[in-house]
Amino acid sequence: MTDAATNHISTETATVEVSDGGSERTSLFTRLHPVGWAAVVFLLLAVVATAAGADLLIGRMPWWMWLSAIAVVAAATSDSVLNAIRLGIEAVSTFTGKLAMILAWFIFGVQLFNVITRYSNNWFETDILFGQTVSLAWMSFGMLFLLGVNYGVKEGINPRIDFWWAEFSNKRKAWLDFVMHTVFFLPFLLLGIRVLKPYAAASLGYNRFANDGQGEWPSGWRVWETWEQSINAGELPVGPIQAFMLFAFILWAAQVFAEIIKTGFVIAGRDDLGDIAATDVPLRVE
Repeated sequence: MTDAATNHISTETATVEVSDGGSERTSLFTRLHPVGWAAVVFLLLAVVATAAGADLLIGRMPWWMWLSAIAVVAAATSDSVLNAIRLGIEAVSTFTGKLAMILAWFIFGVQLFNVITRYSNNWFETDILFGQTVSLAWMSFGMLFLLGVNYGVKEGINPRIDFWWAEFSNKRKAWLDFVMHTVFFLPFLLLGIRVLKPYAAASLGYNRFANDGQGEWPSGWRVWETWEQSINAGELPVGPIQAFMLFAFILWAAQVFAEIIKTGFVIAGRDDLGDIAATDVPLRVE
């Protein structure tokens, strides 16, 4: 076999290997990940909404939202950068999921203490932290949900119509998830973050009417005295759990963004980065 023929075969083999593994896209149009195009559309709509004077969701966005959208467009030109971002977000989701599992045992202990003291109180004719334990259990259960919601999205436990969904190809599933997450899910979470930001601050004692309307945080180191109190018996401070709703929405939005990256990889033909889970039986959530 001649050297020319050998080189020709080697070139064909290399081409096949690159195409099978998902080659890097060359032109700007094909190199930009679908999430980048979604961010471009988002920026254009934000410009129009701001110019029109709208103040809903993408009208008059804070600076960090503009910067985040531009950063997404820049990151969307590199598959390796986007994949690294996805892996980092999913590592955080896995960590908070483990914290939620630990918190479940704490809730079990609190409720067990509540049951024991409910009957022992009759012997001592006293109420041993009954109101406080009930309130703490409710707040801990809420924290459990807030810590685990992003982990649930990561593991794909959101309900689907199994008999309909199972027959779709991977690319069709990716398109459906990409559109639904981008058009409906992520905008809802971004809106929730904007709404919850002042709510969380007020729960921790921020007074937006103080200082001639400029707002003011409480002074002194006994900050817990300014936290919002529970209306239940025991009046435990609920400021931290209410403020954590904002943090949970941020984690939730981050994981949805990671899902958009994964589905975008599948749409772009990079199944190797799409992290497609092979299942023999469709997932059922009753």
